[in-house]
Amino acid sequence: MNNKAAVMYGTRDVRVEEREVPEPGPKEVLVEIRAVGVCGSDVHYYEEGRIGSFIVEEPMILGHESMGTVVGLGGEATRHKEGDRVTLEPGIPDGTCRECRAGRYNLCPNVRFFATPPIDGAFANYVAIHEDFAFALPETLSDDAGALMEPLSVGIWANRKAGTKAGDHVLVTGAGPIGLVSLQVALAEGATQVTVTDVAPERLEMARKMGATRTMNVAEEPLEEAGIEADSLIECSGNPTALGDGIRSLRPAGTAVVVGMGPNEETSVPLAFVQTREIWVTGTFRYANTYPAAIELAATGKVDLDALVTSRFDLDHAADALQASRKDAGNVKPMVVPNAGA
Repeated sequence: MNNKAAVMYGTRDVRVEEREVPEPGPKEVLVEIRAVGVCGSDVHYYEEGRIGSFIVEEPMILGHESMGTVVGLGGEATRHKEGDRVTLEPGIPDGTCRECRAGRYNLCPNVRFFATPPIDGAFANYVAIHEDFAFALPETLSDDAGALMEPLSVGIWANRKAGTKAGDHVLVTGAGPIGLVSLQVALAEGATQVTVTDVAPERLEMARKMGATRTMNVAEEPLEEAGIEADSLIECSGNPTALGDGIRSLRPAGTAVVVGMGPNEETSVPLAFVQTREIWVTGTFRYANTYPAAIELAATGKVDLDALVTSRFDLDHAADALQASRKDAGNVKPMVVPNAGA
């Protein structure tokens, strides 16, 4: 076996090189990677070398939205067999801390998350992962869809935090991949109105095709002038203006869920509005216990993940994949295919 990997050495410096094939631990499986989605976090690391307090200080393999085929088993691994197609949940918690014991394993301080410094990700031919974080995929789902269970999980978690229910009006600010899956999950949960905002016409068109009841180009039509009174806000852009305007578009006792991460560790919110209307404001950090629900939503056709995919690159062109969305706003979800032709 050869394990080719796209390794980030510094900002805008990705080199394809050979790495050792991982040796699966006792409860791990060895997975041949078939598809990896390019996430906004990958792009931030590539362009800036950091996201907030997470700083790339040594060579690191990017990519955490992944799926593949099991090709090896650790001595105590029993959950899968060789040949199984699996989607990978990329964060492995310690399982013993207070947050893990309370079921909030996404908040585990010792979590080892793919492509988060210093942990390597999945822009490689092979990775090893604990068997409990590899989930079997139905044959009806494509490789691309299997890889995108990760961003779908973010959308599921955001809607859970928003308390989305039948009859709701959900406002989604930002029509990137997370905004688009959040839109689809909101509809699957019974929301009757989903308004989506962005500044890119191509992305708003995708939102319309995915069922948005209203789309707004906020570069032309400010949200604050739209007269919206939504039950919940799912803020996916990381833009401080979108957060403030979105909060002001909530009904009394509405909920604002902050998903998008901007470049700054601090921002401002309209506190007087939050207080006088008793708005609930919460952040999200990844997700917990969402993969079975994500697989079910995709397998039953309630969420269309293949519709997100706009381009594909082999491993040798991983750097091009990382630049694709910046060069073309319509290139919403580039995919890297490490074993193309295998």
